[in-house]
Amino acid sequence: MVSSISFPFTPAGVLFDMDGVLTSNNVFHRQAWREVALSHMGLSLTEDDLDTKVDGGRNPEIMQRLTGRPPSPEEAMILHTAKEERYRALARGALREVAGLSAYLDVLSARQIPYALVTSADRINVEFGLEALGLSERFPQRILGEDVMRGKPHPEPFELGAARLGLDPRHCLAHEDAVSGVMSAAAAGCAVVALSTTQTDAALLAAGAALVVPDFQNWPGWLA
Repeated sequence: MVSSISFPFTPAGVLFDMDGVLTSNNVFHRQAWREVALSHMGLSLTEDDLDTKVDGGRNPEIMQRLTGRPPSPEEAMILHTAKEERYRALARGALREVAGLSAYLDVLSARQIPYALVTSADRINVEFGLEALGLSERFPQRILGEDVMRGKPHPEPFELGAARLGLDPRHCLAHEDAVSGVMSAAAAGCAVVALSTTQTDAALLAAGAALVVPDFQNWPGWLA
């Protein structure tokens, strides 16, 4: 499903993914997956694997996409811990917000448009990322990977995100960077403006984005 947007406009609420949306950190996640997939699973990941199997979703779902079978709880925990510890080691001190984000959040707050985080990341990574970006206080409303039964591309994460704001997802704008994330938000009924930080414009539009932008620098002027 593709939602159209006519500018300028005012959404009832805005739902933000974290990785690749608040910060362009996919290079660190991909490197961590390369290393841990090889050391723990014996898999040498290709660029296509990274594009189609790794970006977006919770780690057990990514593991299943990589191996073709669901991991046991023990396998999932071991790999999750190894991968996320390696990610944080690679990303520590290197995270920066996507251009224009703080100004965009300022405008949303000034216009009393509520917003929330909807991410597949776990609590440790969310706290790590938001603290590194200086955004911990700006995102009190959060839906994390551990809060859902079915991760992206299922619509549940964005349905819960909208519900956390007391809104219908069909009245919300979502920002995503991964194909599975765009599919999740679009399936929930959100209008999706994707960021081209990890995927091509064509892939994001095909997944259901109404528009693709490189960053948030122009967004304050696009809101009615």
